[in-house]
Amino acid sequence: MPFTLVWTASFKRTAKKFLARHRDLVDTFSLVLHKLESNPYDPELHLHPLSGRLAGKHAVSLTYSYRFVLRLEITESEITLHDVGSHDEVYR
Repeated sequence: MPFTLVWTASFKRTAKKFLARHRDLVDTFSLVLHKLESNPYDPELHLHPLSGRLAGKHAVSLTYSYRFVLRLEITESEITLHDVGSHDEVYR
């Protein structure tokens, strides 16, 4: 069952800045979003729940070496994207 990706206004701004700084990750970024739409539980995404003040949200890795992650909330048919950046940036 495909999911609908919902881009928050803050995610749109952050993603634009992120991709401007990391042009080499544009294809990877697109691939990860496609995989999220198709199956957010794909093992390659390394989906994991967050804790603390981010409890109720999940993260996936864009690349292992860069440790960029997307914060998201999964409902029955939608995935709401909240943030993208380095590990330290998204967990601030």
